[in-house]
This record gives sequence, structure tokens and C-alpha cells, in this order.
Amino acid sequence: MRRYMVSYSWQILKKELGLYQLTMDIIVMIRKRKQGRITFDTMDFVAEEGHFPPKAMHIAQKLPSWRTESEIQTLCNLLQVLDSYRNYSEPLQLLLARVMRFERFGRRRVIVKKGQRGNSFYFIYLGTVAVTEDDDGSSAFLDTHPILLHKGDCFGELGVLTPSLRRATVVCMEETELLVVDREDFLANKLDQEFQKDAQHRFEFFRKMDLFESLSDEKLWKLVTLGKVEKFSYGQLISKDFVESSSIMFVSKGSCEVLRLIDLRTSPFYYKWIWQHLELIDNRPLKTHLNEPSPVERFKEFQIKSYPVQDFSFLKLKHLQNSWEPKGTSFSRRINTSGNTLPKMLGPKIKSRNPHSLKCSMISTKYGDLPEEAAVGAYIKIHTVEEGETVGLHQILLPENEHDMRPLILVSLGAEMIRVRKEKFCELIDSEVTEKLSRFKVNYPSDEDLCRKFLQQSSWDSFRKDLLRLLVKPRQRPPFTPIRPKKKGIYSPKSLILDLCSFNKETKPCHTVFVAPQKYLLPLRIVEAITAPRYKIQELLPQYKNAGVLV
Repeated sequence: MRRYMVSYSWQILKKELGLYQLTMDIIVMIRKRKQGRITFDTMDFVAEEGHFPPKAMHIAQKLPSWRTESEIQTLCNLLQVLDSYRNYSEPLQLLLARVMRFERFGRRRVIVKKGQRGNSFYFIYLGTVAVTEDDDGSSAFLDTHPILLHKGDCFGELGVLTPSLRRATVVCMEETELLVVDREDFLANKLDQEFQKDAQHRFEFFRKMDLFESLSDEKLWKLVTLGKVEKFSYGQLISKDFVESSSIMFVSKGSCEVLRLIDLRTSPFYYKWIWQHLELIDNRPLKTHLNEPSPVERFKEFQIKSYPVQDFSFLKLKHLQNSWEPKGTSFSRRINTSGNTLPKMLGPKIKSRNPHSLKCSMISTKYGDLPEEAAVGAYIKIHTVEEGETVGLHQILLPENEHDMRPLILVSLGAEMIRVRKEKFCELIDSEVTEKLSRFKVNYPSDEDLCRKFLQQSSWDSFRKDLLRLLVKPRQRPPFTPIRPKKKGIYSPKSLILDLCSFNKETKPCHTVFVAPQKYLLPLRIVEAITAPRYKIQELLPQYKNAGVLV
């Protein structure tokens, strides 16, 4: 009986404990749901425009040892918007995301003071800071052109890598949000070892270059310390004008292109080329057979043009006027003649061409009037810089009066660059490096040669397209293409082509036009090709009368 009572009471207690546990689980779940959501919510990472997200701020305020791997990865993903952070290798990015903390400072707050020992380095997430030579940073608010650092930049890295004193003061120009890496956490998590690995790669890169073959290891390590690594994706702008840049860039990985923005209206060759092609519109209808004068007619025209011009047309007009006056007829007509029509002279008559005027607005240039729509510019590739080559060294030893000061643009094709300031570089090089630099010359083509190259390429592209249409028979049924909605704000391919045949048409383009800013000048419309009036290719190649002869 006692055993039965004990077992019965134990079952009751077990049921009560199970109910109690169930109740506690429900309470805990309710509390968790109030305090934090069980599932991922994107609203945790939504912040005011440009500000650091609250969820990421919560992660950055934790101690490095308390952060989970998922939180570190989340913070690493959010920091990809910072160029200076993205320049580090992936292992370093994860280590930095583990140790960095969040700080927010107001305007005029001094972050780094000159002469003090550096214990941290900083990434700017929001705001602007100024670098000054004074102690309190007040000169930044008085200087008209202070040295500024913006979102994505970093500073103070050398203060963590080496126990040195700060060489400048950094002050906030506005409310600024920073991600800070302290020296204590930097060393505790062995970030110095990862930094040393990256520095070793840069040292080996410089050592392989023939230019630095004579430099000692000590000077080469100084060059590595002064160099700043930057990574650029394909098509990203590296420098708007590296000629005026105060830095030298070494291509450690990938390649990049040197471009030149040419204002075509300043070229005499472009002026002649435009009017030569517009004469086809003025004098002959497009896509008709060539009606060239015979050799006899050309010789007669040459004879007449060789003699002095003697205009006797006024005698005929006087005779007509005198003969019509007795009949009561008034003579007040105007005779329309084209600009190329010669007056009636002694000798054989010349057939004048039909008068035709180009109805479009003109602008005056150095070489004469030019249609306003033809005042365009183009980006032309000058040179490709490959891995192991440099940018900005081609005229570093030339006197200033021999410098080519034309603005040159540098665009990445997927490149990793090492940037070094010119004055620091000149302090490190020895006589052998100076001698090698004196023999290092890069002569870029003139703007006139670039213009000729661009127009020849445009003519060749047009001829190639016409020849392809002639030789390859077009498809009877075009391939299926899915209908996609048009997106606003995307440039039409037609906006990048100058069509000379549309000058007489009063149709406005329905697409936006891409323009590029110029120094001290109005923005310039940019084109990538010019479509000029031309005859049918069958007239140039009469043996190919039918399309599809190669099919």
C-alpha cells in the first residue's frame, strides 16, 4: 500500500513538474520575444541615412572575446562600404571586425593630437576630419583649403604598428562616427602578424622591380611602410588627373588604363572631317549612285577656274530690264544661287549644284563655324599600365617647363595599387635609381593624333557594320528576346553616338545625354562613336550586289 502511494505521488509530482517546466518555457519564450526577435529582421540594420546601424553598433560595443563568429562576419559585411577597410586582405578584415569599437565625436573634437604617443587607429564611417600641424586643430577652420579625410578613409595606422609619436593633429569638422582599433586589442589578437605578412608581400614586390635593385633592405622597408595599398574594381576611377597628383602609384596586381578627354572641336582635323562629310548632305542625296563628273568636264572646270573671273551677267540683266520696261513689266526677282555656283562667264557653262543649306545652330571655333551638335568630346585610351609598372614617374625628374600638363585619367581594370607620396619617394632613392629614372620616358601622343585615331576608328566601325550587313544575310525571324521594362535614368546607347545625318531633322532625342565636366569650361557632351553620311557599300564594291554572299 505504501509503495503504491509513493508511486502515485511521484507521478503527480512528475506531472506537476512537467507542467511547471512547460510554463517556464513559455515565460522565457515570451520574454525573449519581447527583448529580441527569434528570426532575422532587416530593421535591426536600418539606420538614418549614412549613420552606423544600431545592430552593428551593439556588436561593436561588445568586448572582442564576447563576439560570436556570425556577429564578426555581419560586421565585416557592413564595413565593405569603406574603401580603406576593403583594401585589407580577408583574414585581416575578420580580425579587424573582431576588435574594433564604435565612437561618435562632435564638431571641433580633437581625435589625435600632435606629439602624443599613438595607441589607436581609426576608420571614418561618417563625417569629415581635417589634418593640421597645430596642437588644437583650430587652423583647419581658418584655412581655405585644409587637408580633409572623408568616409572610407583611415588614419593613425603607424601609431599602432610602431611606438612612435603623432606627427599631426586630427580634428572633426562635423559630427563624425569612427570605428577604432586599440593597440592593446591589436596585439592581443595577433593582428600585427597579419600586417607583417602583408608588408612582406609588398617588400617582395618592390625587390623584384629593376628600379629598386640597388636600394638597401632598410630603405626598401621604409618604402613599404610609407606605401598605402588600395584596391579598385573593374571600371572604377582611380584618379581624375594623375599628372597633378602628389603620389606615385605602383601596380602590384591587375592592370589599369590611361584615358584622355579630348574636346574634338579644338582639332583642325575634326573641323575638316566634319565638313567633308556634311558636303554629302549638302550636295548629293544619301544612298544614291555616285555622279562624278567626267574627266572632260573636270578639265573644263579647271580651265575656267584658272582664268580671271569676268562676270557679264549684269549686261544680260540690263538688256532684259530695258526690253521689259516698254511692256510695263517690273523686274524685281532675285536669282537664287548656291555658294559654289560660278557666275556666267565667257566659255562653256558649268552645271551648278542644287542650293541646299544646313539648317542647324552654329558655334564659332578657332577654325570656323561648326554645327552646335558636333561640338562633342570623347574619352580615348592612350596606354595600358600592366602589373609591375608605375604611374606618375614618367616626368618626375623633368624641369617644370617641360612637363606635359594635360589632364590624364586613370581607370582600373581590376587592380591593386601601392600609393607613395612623391616627396617621400624622392628622399629614399639613391643615385642609381635617379639615373634609371632619367632614362625612363613615356611620350603620350598629341591631342591631334588622338583625334585622328578616334575618327579613323569611327569610320572603320561604320564600314565594318555595313560590310557585315552586306555579306551576311539577315535572319528571317529575329531571335526571341524577353520584354524588359525600361528603367529610368539609364543612358540609351544612342546617346553616345553622334549622328551627322540628323542635323537637318527637327527631332529632339528622347534619351538623356552623358556630359563630362571640364576645368573652367562648360560641361561637354561625350560620344563614343560618330555616324557620318556615306554611300551604299554596293557602290564602292559593285561586285557584291546581293546580301548574304558569304552564307
